[in-house]
Amino acid sequence: MLHSEQLKNNPNLYVFLPLLYTVWSDRVLTPSEFATLDGLIRSQSWLSSDDRDFLLRQLDPSNPPEVSDLYEWREAIRQVVGTPGTRESLTDLGMKLVGLHGNGTIHHALESSRSSLDRIEATLGFISQEIVFHFQEAHDTITSQLSTQFNFDVDTLANLLEGDQADVIRNVKTILCDPEFTYTDPGDLEKYRQQVLQWLKYLAERGLGSIAYPKEYGGRNDMAAYFAVMETLSYHDLSLVVKFGVQFGLWGMSVYFLGTEKHHRKYLHDIGTLALPGCFAMTETNHGSNVRGIETTATYQHHRKTFIIHTPHKSARKEYIGNAALHGRMATVFAKLIIDNKDYGVSAFLVPLREANGNTISGVTIEDCGRKMGLNGVDNGLIEFNQVEIPKENMLDRFAGVDEAGKFTSPIASDNRRFFTMLGTLVGGRIGIPRSGIAACKSGLTIAIRYGDQRRQFGPEGGTEVPILNYRTHQRRLMPLLATTYALHFALQHLTKRFLNRTEEDMQEIEAMAAGLKAYATWHTTQTLQECRECCGGKGYLSENRIDALKNDTDIYTTFEGDNTVLMQLVAKSRLTEFKQEFSNMTMFTLLNYVADQARTSITELNPIIVRNTDEEHLLDPEFHLNAFRYRERDILTSAARRLKRHIDSGMDSFDAFNVSQHHLVEVGFAYVDRIVLEEFQRIVKQTEDRGCRNALKKLCDLYALSSLEKHKAWYLEQGYMEGVKTKAIRKLVNQLCWEIRQDAIPLVNAFNIPDQLLGAPIAVQ
Repeated sequence: MLHSEQLKNNPNLYVFLPLLYTVWSDRVLTPSEFATLDGLIRSQSWLSSDDRDFLLRQLDPSNPPEVSDLYEWREAIRQVVGTPGTRESLTDLGMKLVGLHGNGTIHHALESSRSSLDRIEATLGFISQEIVFHFQEAHDTITSQLSTQFNFDVDTLANLLEGDQADVIRNVKTILCDPEFTYTDPGDLEKYRQQVLQWLKYLAERGLGSIAYPKEYGGRNDMAAYFAVMETLSYHDLSLVVKFGVQFGLWGMSVYFLGTEKHHRKYLHDIGTLALPGCFAMTETNHGSNVRGIETTATYQHHRKTFIIHTPHKSARKEYIGNAALHGRMATVFAKLIIDNKDYGVSAFLVPLREANGNTISGVTIEDCGRKMGLNGVDNGLIEFNQVEIPKENMLDRFAGVDEAGKFTSPIASDNRRFFTMLGTLVGGRIGIPRSGIAACKSGLTIAIRYGDQRRQFGPEGGTEVPILNYRTHQRRLMPLLATTYALHFALQHLTKRFLNRTEEDMQEIEAMAAGLKAYATWHTTQTLQECRECCGGKGYLSENRIDALKNDTDIYTTFEGDNTVLMQLVAKSRLTEFKQEFSNMTMFTLLNYVADQARTSITELNPIIVRNTDEEHLLDPEFHLNAFRYRERDILTSAARRLKRHIDSGMDSFDAFNVSQHHLVEVGFAYVDRIVLEEFQRIVKQTEDRGCRNALKKLCDLYALSSLEKHKAWYLEQGYMEGVKTKAIRKLVNQLCWEIRQDAIPLVNAFNIPDQLLGAPIAVQ
């Protein structure tokens, strides 16, 4: 075409070249494109019949241009295209070609046809500016220019995250980087279990297993350090974490918290050194979350000063018990205490399982649970007791016991209070598991974000490929998860401190907080690791990059230490109890103040100006965020209370009332956890002295808050707390924060300070 006599005779025909190239660029001319161009050509009165025939031949679907022809057309167009950023249409380029090949002259009839040519571009659905990019030299765009920046000191933020446990954390990381802790193939079940046991021995030899026990029994009396050790181990192999938690946490801490000095003297040192491997046998086949319903019995025989531990039927076996299948020699067994045929409720007993040579004792039958979805380095088993006799002193009798006369004794008169006090001492498990899950999130996000910063794909036409982390959808997938991970890190640190400094008056709130954060954090872990896997594409599917192990091993966390949905209902019941007490304790004066406060909220937060306010200063105001979270929490709690009362007042049994309201109660739990997480994150931001770190954390905190508001926008719209114009502005601001945080993302994950050896992911090495 470019060398045809027709073009030489009439250079004005060059005006059609950019259009022809564009419609043929995908090698297919559609019927609608043909009809549009055919009509355009036939309508141009300044064209001769020969010119029309020539142009229509260029549109013949049976004779498309060759690849070499298209290449020549594109190169010809590139001669006249402007510099990057120049706004031009295809018609503009066509006119330039006419001027170039027609010695600068353009026929006046062609000039008058410009508007019809421009309309054709619109009719064909072309975005001229985008198409012109195709002809320009390689150039940068806003997306391709986005890159990692270092706006704060990574070490300063790392110190803030590690807090007063920095020495312990760094000591554990050093140990885990030793060649002895090189990852092993989990496919060989026997070899893997032995390796995890060997790792556990190394940790015990270095005093990490007994770190929380009293000094007189070989420990350091440092419960905070225990949680830090468990979280740091979670950067390595999670089977090791669970084995560690079962041995030194559940087994050891049950002896420590539920037993008395005689038990501490006899067992704690050996538990802390791994000389006495043990189990925590609470869960039964028929009874998981409902501890009160367990059916294993411990019948007291006064004439022999012994208890008979018995499993009444197969469904009452202790199931899924860690350390049981191979290594455990003794277990804390939860069973119903029976004295003179009377059931005194659940108590805890130390029951031997195996002799020193590994053989099970008479009356104990153990089955291996076998291979699992994950955590295959842990030897889970089923335990059945057949009239196993243990001495009286094997009852863990801090809260319940049997006196010399064979009578039941307890320092706590109330059965309910005694039961919940006993379980409350074990709430540490609901702190360790979510902290482990958040550590797994940190590993997954470090891998995915580093990969996204390096992996390049697609880009502007003619330009270089750009990191996939520059794409908004990728940022939208990972940045809110990073923000929530930071938020939960600080919330769990806060919970840990509350637990370690607890008073009896605090315990109900601490237990609710622990249950809620455990559920919230482990659901977040599952969501985060799935997203990280997808964001790494096929690379994330390779075992060498570790996300598969993190996903599979943490999946059980959502039902570990209590099923998450059940735990959220527990949170709701606690909040409802507190709500009821708040009102029952109100005097007329405080009740009037409460009503006035609620009215004041309606006047300030629900007025037409506020519900429509889209000013960025307002939308980024921490007070706006916290007020919105508190409003949602209070409203959902109040409506749940009204709902339950309405059902019960109508004659419904309270059990049924709770059952039909369960979905509502779960939302009560979520709203409560949302609020306490935000409160703590805002507190951390406010007290952070380093300006760079404070700015980075403020953006993360804002993103956590606004992402939650966006997630629940339907609720806020239904309540009239916001209008559509405001929720749209929030969505826009979430996008902007994701864009800005992307530039801090690498230093933010580097602040987790996870050694490359522990990541074990080639795609994450920088």
